[in-house]
Amino acid sequence: MIRVMARACLKDSGEAGKEYLRSGGEAARMIREGRLMTAAGFCWNHNVFLYYECMEEAILPEALLPQAAQYLADWPGEAQPRQWIPLIDVFHFNAPADAAHWRRKTKPEQMVGRVAHLKPERVASYVYYHYQLQEEQAFHGPKYEVIGIHENLLFGYQEFPAVVEVPVLLGKLATSGTPEVWADSRMDLHFQPWPDGHLYFKPVETLFALQEPPLE
Repeated sequence: MIRVMARACLKDSGEAGKEYLRSGGEAARMIREGRLMTAAGFCWNHNVFLYYECMEEAILPEALLPQAAQYLADWPGEAQPRQWIPLIDVFHFNAPADAAHWRRKTKPEQMVGRVAHLKPERVASYVYYHYQLQEEQAFHGPKYEVIGIHENLLFGYQEFPAVVEVPVLLGKLATSGTPEVWADSRMDLHFQPWPDGHLYFKPVETLFALQEPPLE
């Protein structure tokens, strides 16, 4: 199992691109073929976010959404033009051991995308605290939740109702550095406030949300 998160930027008004993206491209077919377990797309302020789970080989966003290129802007920074930016997984409570472990037993009622901005000077501290929590497995949380980062923008994927399980895979740290009271990590100081004063994540528009049938 390979979990993929990616970010792109819509050109112009973005409406034509969003209309195509709502189709899910090749996601439904790939799920039927057993190449994907889950695929979802989200949009916020011309930003497009993808979250999908590959069964064996990593599938590129260009293959998942082959007609999206005409609607997306190029990102600078590399010699070759690129439209999709991989998001770095900076936090998850659980990780797939294999397809059997990861397969949903019941269909989630919601597949949600959310975004937040970190203060740039707090990015390293955010990663530090969350990597400790993740690999020390200091406390358990939603099985399918994952947070990715590009620059200081966080994108999170969640499913509701949440499934909370003890991780099958062992953590990579034998330390105990996670604060006993998580509030002592002062995450409130890490986030850049929204214009309305809200801290932390806000949900964004769902463009498509698809999964293979659950075991039930």
